[in-house]
Amino acid sequence: MSLFQPRDASASSPSATAPVDVVIMAAGKGTRMKSRLPKVLQRLAHVPLVQHVLATAQQLQARSAVVITGHGAQQVEAALAGLGGALALKFVRQEPQLGTGHAVQQALPVLGDDGVVVVLSGDVPLTQADTLQALIALCAGQHLALLTIDLPDPTGYGRVVRAGDAVQAIVEHKDASAAQRAITEIYSGIMAVPAALLKRWLARLDNHNAQGEYYLTDIVKFAAQDGVTVLAQKTLDAVQVAGINSPVQLAELERSFQHRQATALMEAGVRLADPARLDVRGRLLCGMDVEIDVNCIFEGDVSLGDGVRVGAHCVLANCTVAAGAVIHPFTHIDGGAQGASVGEGALIGPFARLRPGAQLGAQVHIGNFVEVKNSTLAAGAKANHLAYLGDATVGERVNFGAGSITANYDGANKHRTVIEADVHVGSNCVLVAPVTLGAGATVGGGSTITKDVPAGALSVARGKQTNIANWARPQKLAK
Repeated sequence: MSLFQPRDASASSPSATAPVDVVIMAAGKGTRMKSRLPKVLQRLAHVPLVQHVLATAQQLQARSAVVITGHGAQQVEAALAGLGGALALKFVRQEPQLGTGHAVQQALPVLGDDGVVVVLSGDVPLTQADTLQALIALCAGQHLALLTIDLPDPTGYGRVVRAGDAVQAIVEHKDASAAQRAITEIYSGIMAVPAALLKRWLARLDNHNAQGEYYLTDIVKFAAQDGVTVLAQKTLDAVQVAGINSPVQLAELERSFQHRQATALMEAGVRLADPARLDVRGRLLCGMDVEIDVNCIFEGDVSLGDGVRVGAHCVLANCTVAAGAVIHPFTHIDGGAQGASVGEGALIGPFARLRPGAQLGAQVHIGNFVEVKNSTLAAGAKANHLAYLGDATVGERVNFGAGSITANYDGANKHRTVIEADVHVGSNCVLVAPVTLGAGATVGGGSTITKDVPAGALSVARGKQTNIANWARPQKLAK
C-alpha cells in the first residue's frame, strides 16, 4: 500500500553532531490577509500555516522549537499548545515588532550555545525537511548557511550580494542600489547558523536603514567581517520558500500543495479522474487500483483498500474503506474521533451520510439519503432508501425499509436498538429504543414499535384502516 504524507526526513540525521533548535517567526499581523485571525493561523490544507512549519521541525528531530509570537500571541500559542510532540516547545513574545533581527533576539535567552539554530517563518509552510537537513549539513556547526532562490521578479526581497561565489551580504530591497536590485538571487528567510555565533552577531545589530528596523539579514555582513564562511544553498523549488501575505497567495499555494499530493498519489498507482480537482487535508492511504472521481475531499486519516472506487463530490474524513467497496457520488463520511469503517464490497450512496461510530460489514448496502450514526451493520445488511439508523446493532442480511428510523433519543438520553439477523423492517416504520427485534422477525410497513418483537414473529402496530364510502371533499367558499 502507498501512503502519501509530507516527506519524512527523520531517518536521516544532520551531518553536524550539534543539536538543532528551530526558531519560528510568527509575530506578524498579516494586514493584507484582511482577517481577524493572525496570519500564521490561516489554514492551508485545513491546517494552520504555522502548524505545517512545526511539523517540519518535528521531522528534523530538533531538540526544541521556539515560536516567536506577537500579534494575536494568545491565539497562536493556544493553537500550538500541546503540539510539540517530542520537541521542547517554547514561546517568546516580540512586543513591539521591530524587525526580524529584533524578533530572533527575543529567542536568545531560551537557546543553548551548543546548538545549530534553524530559522523558519511561520507563514512559509511547505519547506521540505530534506531541504533543511541539507542546509544543516552545509552549516556543519561552523558556517552560516542560507537558503536562496532565483526569482524572475525579486521585488521586495533581500538580494544576495556575492563577491565571486562568496556571499558578502544580504541587502533588503528598500536599501538596495539600482545595481543590487538587478540581482535575482534572493534570501528565502531560512538559515542555519551556530547558536554561539548567532548570539554574538545579533548583539551588533542596529536599525540604521530605510525601514528603521533590526534586520536579521545584517548578520551576513558580520559573518563576512569575522571571517566566517557564508554558504548559500540555492533551491529551484519556489513552492518550498513561498510565503503567504494575502488570500490570493494562500489560494495559489493551496493548489500547489494539492497538485503535489495528487502527483504523489498517481505515482503510487491511484487513478484520479482529474488531478486538479482533488483536496487531501490530512493523510490518505491507498491500496492498489484505487479510483477517485472529481471534486473529492479527504480529511484527517483516511484509508482506501485495494480496488476501492470513490465517486464524484464525496467527502471522506477519518474513516477506513475496505477492499472492493464503492462509494457512490455525493456521499459524506465523517468518522470524527470515533472513526467510521466500510466493509469489503460494500456499496454506499449516492447521497449517503455516515457519522462517527458507523461500522459497516462486508457487502452492506447504504443507499440514497440514508444516515448511519454510532451503529454496527453486519454482513449483507441493507438500508437502501431514506432511512436513519442511530445507536443500532444490525445483524446479517437485515433489510431496513425506506423511510424507517430508529428513534434513539428520548429528549435526555440515547438508547440502543438491536435488530437481529434476517429481520425485515417495512417502509415508514419507527423503532422506539430501547427495543430488540428477534432473528427473522418482520415489521409491517407503517408500524411504530415500542416493545420487543420475538424471533420469527410478524409485528404490526398501526391504526385500523377505515373506509368511508361516497365521502365528499370540502369545497372552497365562494367569495
